[in-house]
Amino acid sequence: MKVLMFGWEFPPFKSGGLGTACYDLTKGLSSQDVDVTFVMPYAPKDAKADFVKIIGTNNLSKNIKIKSVKTILTPYQTFESYNEVLVSKKLSGTSDKKEAYGKNLYEEVQRYSLIAAEIAKESSCDVIHVHDWMTYKAGIIAKQITGKPLVAHIHATEFDRTGGNPNQIISHIEFEGLQAADVVIANSNWTKQNVINSYKIDPNKIEVVHWGIDNNNPYYGLNQASPFQDEKIILFLGRITIQKGPEYFVKMARKVVDFVPNTKFVVAGSGDMFEHMVNMAVDYGIADKFVFTGFLKGADVHRAFQMAHLYVMPSVSEPFGLVALEALKNNTPIMISRQSGASEVINHAFKVDFWDVDEMANKAVNILLHPELYEELKENSYRESAKFNLEEPARKTKAIYEKAIQLIR
Repeated sequence: MKVLMFGWEFPPFKSGGLGTACYDLTKGLSSQDVDVTFVMPYAPKDAKADFVKIIGTNNLSKNIKIKSVKTILTPYQTFESYNEVLVSKKLSGTSDKKEAYGKNLYEEVQRYSLIAAEIAKESSCDVIHVHDWMTYKAGIIAKQITGKPLVAHIHATEFDRTGGNPNQIISHIEFEGLQAADVVIANSNWTKQNVINSYKIDPNKIEVVHWGIDNNNPYYGLNQASPFQDEKIILFLGRITIQKGPEYFVKMARKVVDFVPNTKFVVAGSGDMFEHMVNMAVDYGIADKFVFTGFLKGADVHRAFQMAHLYVMPSVSEPFGLVALEALKNNTPIMISRQSGASEVINHAFKVDFWDVDEMANKAVNILLHPELYEELKENSYRESAKFNLEEPARKTKAIYEKAIQLIR
């Protein structure tokens, strides 16, 4: 089976969990005899992986004309009207090679979609698979050209990312892609329900595939020791955005230090709520208890998990939460919000509502003050991590490809 897959990130060129998810899925699919060509906006010329063919559209000898206009109405235009306005320029690569999302994301999405048409003309695929809204237009165009079934993967809706205040152009693109798809893959039942509620997509069209994790990652064996000698560490790792609930983490921290004053709160990540998070810590008088590392990648992510006594994921709306599986595999006890896909499949974890900072603090204090509880949760959660692998989600995804092929015959 041959799959033409459109994605926005692929390690090491990535900015978050989407890239990791695509990497793991394509690696798993290779074990299921699925041949994947992965198309992304930018990739170094020598980018490659043993299990997938990678195409960076920046490396193609195409001059794509993109018409744009500087107006407050631009975000509300359709792609068709976007192509009809008066100002024209040429883009031969991404807007900014150092950033996966470029300086002008709308423009980059449009460029990428137009180049997708050229790639689709030369493709001999059986299925087209697209990941999140940035690639949906590319998938629609590729489907029109090839006549092949379209599978739209939704990792997070625009409603998840914005706390229920969606950007209208993004939510419209998301809607168009989900409507055009023959099958939609959601990474949890939580996401599936959000798609149904937000976009009125037929539930029978949506298949749920929970994420797995690569058990062969060598970073799991680093056994990183904490640099904080006699202090407990509670970790927040992820984008510092409204979706991830950073303010609830700080509110919890304020309560925890009253009972366990020798606690450090390590925040690994970056995002638009970083300054707000810092200011909250200062206002609460606990800034000296916080360590902000910035964005981490590679081995440093795993080192952060391994030195922590507890990983907290207080997400307001978390479609899945792959980092929760990474924490388990790094032998780190976890506390996750019930408003997450990970909570559907993980048994050995503290589960709380994201807004219930009293309960979060209570559970955190208990695990820090009671070594027996800490060791039990650590042992059981690590044992549970063995059930998460790359083969199972790949097997389910291949079955969805077969379903999509049958639907258009």
